[in-house]
Amino acid sequence: MWPKNNLVNYLKKGTITRRKLEVWTKEGHGHWVNSLALSTDHVLRTGAFGHKGTQHESPEEAKEAALEIYNKVRGNAPERLVSGSDDRSLYIWEPLLDKHPKFRLTGHQQLVNSVGFSPDGQWLASGSFDKSVRLWNPRTGKFVHVFRGHVASVNQICWSADSRFLVSASKDSTLKVWDIRTLKLKHDLPGHFDEVYAVDWSPNGEKAASGSKDKTTKFFM
Repeated sequence: MWPKNNLVNYLKKGTITRRKLEVWTKEGHGHWVNSLALSTDHVLRTGAFGHKGTQHESPEEAKEAALEIYNKVRGNAPERLVSGSDDRSLYIWEPLLDKHPKFRLTGHQQLVNSVGFSPDGQWLASGSFDKSVRLWNPRTGKFVHVFRGHVASVNQICWSADSRFLVSASKDSTLKVWDIRTLKLKHDLPGHFDEVYAVDWSPNGEKAASGSKDKTTKFFM
């Protein structure tokens, strides 16, 4: 389904030899790497079946639609990989082209715990133990905005399927939904009684779910 130079396709193709594994050894961070994300993660996950609910008459039509969406998200740039580290920085890589990082992103004051590209590939977000979520331009490596509101570390972030919103889960027991267009807080989602470790948004954009140290999973619509 995907072009031959797709990163995931390359790694899955055939038997991965020791020599091939060495190709993907990337060094640069000064401490642990906590999180990784691929610029085409969302489209590889959803294929032709995105949040708009488009129906396809045949597998061939769905295959063509998926490829079209993939090419639109990737654009003229190669797939990019982002890594977030305990060294408080993010690196953006172009693994199929260069063994050195494309950009080094700095600004967080504590370790970077979660990173993610928006589904349309236009934005990159990072969550940190410094209680903030930062927004970046992944094509230039430039800082765009910082979202503040949590009173404890941010454990995980997740994008809505339409790339309009970003949700963050925190040690402060809350989730917060940020509006990328206005760069402001859209919703404050309390309800958990302890640290929120995990959050995910459904591919159709209708529901989000969170998991907490309080032993519960909550669903939001």
